Amino acid sequence: MDTCCNNDGPMVSELTLDLSEEVLEDFCKKASTSFFKQYGLISHQINSYNDFLKDGIQNVFDSMGEINVQPGNDPSGNETVRRCAIIKLGKVRLERPRFWAGESFSTETGTEYLILLPKHARLQNITYSSRMSVEIQFQVYAQEMDKSGTLKTEKEHDSKKILFEDSRDITIGRLPVMVKSNLCWMSDLEKGDCDFDYGGYFLIKGAEKTFIAQEKTCLKRLWLVNNPIWTVKYRSVIGKERVYVKLVDTHIRGGGKVLTVFLFNSIEIPIWLLFFALGVTSDKQVIDLIDADSKDNTIVNTLLASIYDADQKSKDFRKEGNAFNILSDALRDKWIYTSKQAIKDCLVEMLFPKLLGFNRKARFLGYMVKCLLEAYTGHRKVDDRDSFRSKRVELAGELLEREVRVHLKHAVRRMTKALQRDLYGERPLHAIEHYLDASVITNGLSRAFSTGAWVHPYKRMERISGVVANLRRANPLQMMADMRRTRQQVQYTGRVGGARYPHPSHWGKVCYMTTPDGENCGLVKNLASTGVVSLNIQVNVLDILIKSGMEELVDDNSVSLGKKHKVFVNGDWVGICDNAASLVDDFRSKRRKREVHSQVEIKLDNKNGEVRIFSDAGRLMRPLLLVEGLKNIKLLKSGDYSFQSLLDNGIIELIGTEEEEDCYTAWGIKHLFHNTDENSPKYTHCELDMSFILSLSCGIIPFANHDHAKRVLFQAQKHSQQAIGYSTTNPSLRVDTLTHNLFYPQKPLFKTVLSDCLGTPKYKNGQRFQSGDEYYNGQCAIVAVNIHLGYNQEDSLVMNRASLERGMFRSEHVRSYKAEVCNKDSFGKKSKLEDNIIFGKIQSKIGHVDKLDEDGFPYVGARLQSGDIVIGKHAEAGSDYSMKLKQGEKGSVQKVVLSANDDGKNFATVSLRQVRSPSLGDKFSSMHGQKGVLGFLESQENFPFTIQGIVPDVVINPHAFPSRQTPGQLLEAALGKGIALGGSLKYATPFSTPSVEDITNQLHRCGFSRWGNERVYNGRTGEMVESLVFMGPTVYQKLVHMSEDKVKFRNIGPVHSLTRQPVADRKRFGGVKFGEMERDCIIAFGATSNLYERLYTLCDESHMHICRKCNNMASVIQRSVPRGPKIRGPYCRFCESVEDVVKVNMPYGAKLICQELFSMGIAIEFESELY
Repeated sequence: MDTCCNNDGPMVSELTLDLSEEVLEDFCKKASTSFFKQYGLISHQINSYNDFLKDGIQNVFDSMGEINVQPGNDPSGNETVRRCAIIKLGKVRLERPRFWAGESFSTETGTEYLILLPKHARLQNITYSSRMSVEIQFQVYAQEMDKSGTLKTEKEHDSKKILFEDSRDITIGRLPVMVKSNLCWMSDLEKGDCDFDYGGYFLIKGAEKTFIAQEKTCLKRLWLVNNPIWTVKYRSVIGKERVYVKLVDTHIRGGGKVLTVFLFNSIEIPIWLLFFALGVTSDKQVIDLIDADSKDNTIVNTLLASIYDADQKSKDFRKEGNAFNILSDALRDKWIYTSKQAIKDCLVEMLFPKLLGFNRKARFLGYMVKCLLEAYTGHRKVDDRDSFRSKRVELAGELLEREVRVHLKHAVRRMTKALQRDLYGERPLHAIEHYLDASVITNGLSRAFSTGAWVHPYKRMERISGVVANLRRANPLQMMADMRRTRQQVQYTGRVGGARYPHPSHWGKVCYMTTPDGENCGLVKNLASTGVVSLNIQVNVLDILIKSGMEELVDDNSVSLGKKHKVFVNGDWVGICDNAASLVDDFRSKRRKREVHSQVEIKLDNKNGEVRIFSDAGRLMRPLLLVEGLKNIKLLKSGDYSFQSLLDNGIIELIGTEEEEDCYTAWGIKHLFHNTDENSPKYTHCELDMSFILSLSCGIIPFANHDHAKRVLFQAQKHSQQAIGYSTTNPSLRVDTLTHNLFYPQKPLFKTVLSDCLGTPKYKNGQRFQSGDEYYNGQCAIVAVNIHLGYNQEDSLVMNRASLERGMFRSEHVRSYKAEVCNKDSFGKKSKLEDNIIFGKIQSKIGHVDKLDEDGFPYVGARLQSGDIVIGKHAEAGSDYSMKLKQGEKGSVQKVVLSANDDGKNFATVSLRQVRSPSLGDKFSSMHGQKGVLGFLESQENFPFTIQGIVPDVVINPHAFPSRQTPGQLLEAALGKGIALGGSLKYATPFSTPSVEDITNQLHRCGFSRWGNERVYNGRTGEMVESLVFMGPTVYQKLVHMSEDKVKFRNIGPVHSLTRQPVADRKRFGGVKFGEMERDCIIAFGATSNLYERLYTLCDESHMHICRKCNNMASVIQRSVPRGPKIRGPYCRFCESVEDVVKVNMPYGAKLICQELFSMGIAIEFESELY
């Protein structure tokens, strides 16, 4: 990744004269803190949404243009005046979220709308959205028609007679609002509801939704591929603007390949034909435009073959105008009723639309051919689809713009059809809001957020999943990790090439460790700690480039470019330059002086003779120290270390993926001072900290660089997000479905640079400093590495019972139950009394109602058990619709919330609280992926103790370390012991951790063994244990997987009504699944009686009658007998007798399938023997 660049950076000796290594390291920490203060961790979500509010939503409405509505044709032909309409969408206005207060409230107070805050939307299960209005110009005019049904005058505007004009703002829908965005009320408040809530998500019907950043292919550059054929692609979102130049096999004698071009998603023609259609007059001029290596025989043969191919397919195309006529004829075969002038306009508007003039288009086409020929001959690399230089990341702005455009077009189509009906004849016309349905956009966006299915970027009729996800809140770290995820959409997860593997372009932008296991491994990623997503920078870069020495590209093909560098801005060829290095240096110096936006990226490609500049949205960038700008640190006024001032003074700059290839980056400040190799090039940039290449959940793991990568991945992706912490500081204002809270979360003894830099001032004056400790979710336990009576085998843990009784790992489990009924206003619509369901208490047959009040809700503090009614609900006619607690659910009522949503329904929420202490089978994990379950609770007096009387809280097995390769946990315990004794070494930041010698020396100075071992005494006998035991404080996490939620047992219980087998759900008191693999194990043991009991006696024991004559199933029927009463018994309908009918044992599932096959006309015969 790091390559040589300009050697104009300051010498190392110049740095050491003014700034020491310690000063620069302290400065890096302050600069990192200012970066997180300005950008935070979810700025990419909020900034993208704000950019959509500023420009994106207006662009959507402007793209609709002028809408002309024509009435339907009169089949009678008597139409003399035709009414038409013109609709134009203007400026869009967005209001801050409000909700209608109701008629009675507005009559009493005079206030029709009240402020809607996020907490109200959560509690009332409504969507936190903004009313969107647009200025619409509506004009209706009449046109006089003659008897033939055509206009009387040639010019349409001469026959217009305006009948009606109107211009007003109307509501066109509601737009979901991102929390903490510019449109949210919370953006103006100094303190929000929750200290851990930084916004960046939406509230859809009370549920928190967030966007997952979507990786897509960059459309701002040419795309070179060699599979299945050699192709260079000019791609666009609009299909008809795409241009593909291909190398295809030819049937010319001698073989070889010819050049063809695929235009407008319609036709494929020889490349020479398109050149001449664009105004090129000779073959030599085409060769000059391509400007390929004329000494390469492969290139020469390909060009000659292409000329021959064009001559064979299109004769005389070199004559003036013939090439365009041939192209027009080919397009008219695909596009019916298209004139030549329309095709010429199509070439102007759709062939390289941002390049004006046919000569510029021809020159760019020649550049495409040159790139393809150089790649085919091995002089240019094929584009890597897995590199982030070829990708962009779509966030809220781009995704919402695409979705709103689809629903707006749908609303306009419906409006056009409705208006066409009223324009026909002399029907009365209504106001424009009568035709434009605002619910189309509102319901469409709500449905897209709820289902997560988003419109496809290219395919109109398809939708993609995995764009929107529920925001999980097990702890603040999980919430932050969910909003920093990226996803790469693939069609088939099994055939994705190298997309799953780490790529060099991920360095510092995407974390290598934080990815899920399974089918999404490597496809779902997480942004690195300092990863930033660029916005669309609307700045006139062209004027700045001209001042820096660029020559603008002229619309003249006769001018030779020579060996000058080509200059591209967002993929468009804008100019050329003689001295590209001077141009790039001048441009970068202006960027460092704030004359150019800091997110504009420039790349010098000397090999291909190109200068590429990008200012589009979705590029991944990261901050780096500029070595030559370190001398400006002393120029900062009064220690102003705000990140914007560091950017303005050229001390730090944001570097993108392409520009980073021009950088020679030092991996830490110490490398600037200890670079002893005189032959190596000078560093141009430096990392702020080495741990910033990792994600948030990975960068706070102590000694992560000492652990096996698999264990780091477990902690970063799974255990850290499953750990029980304190998810929010406003639990009284929330009614989440399931919440876990740790009673006594503790900050770890060690520190990391990332957690320190994420800290926020504790007080307004900023005097005291609080680190980002909310991202650590665990407790510091005294952990001993030892065996204990065999109870900690296979990753089991032995814990101190007294520690648990004192509150260690005690947590609170809150589950909410929701039910809704229609409000009284909608009762009038019900036709039957049985349909009116209300909350209330009635005697129920399905559960106990002792704890309910008359309103149907339990009182706060009531203790409910499995089988109790938690919410009473019944119809006015008496039918019971109450909600009962299922098997294993219990707790004390914490709160009862009764409210109404915006769908006209009242709903109730009852939260049950349960305090849980660790029990056998609960899952725990250290911060190094060492997971295990609690295997035994030992009394404190039986635990080993040290000479100081210290008794461990947790005992883990020493066999957990050799194969797992996690020495980081041992180093954490040793460092934590030294910190507890007052040691000065406190940081365990990955890649810059203290050495083993420093940690051991710190322990030795404090009077302990260098290696952390201690002499312990047996708690049972009091004797001294011969071996030394390693012991130290280690952060352990209690995970959400608890045995109380997973225990499953059953003696008898409900069975399925069809198969008569036990039901499968645990909460329905279902059975334990016994599948094929379990059956194979029992067969291998030879325990046939046990197998018979499992699969028959305790499952679906049944009987069946079989006729031994015909081997068919005999039915049990009631039949008449001569001279006697009717009898009921088995009877063979085939033999029409009851003789030789026997009763056999058979599982009911087998009997059922036989009966189902019999209903299909398939009879099964059974052979039986008597024993």
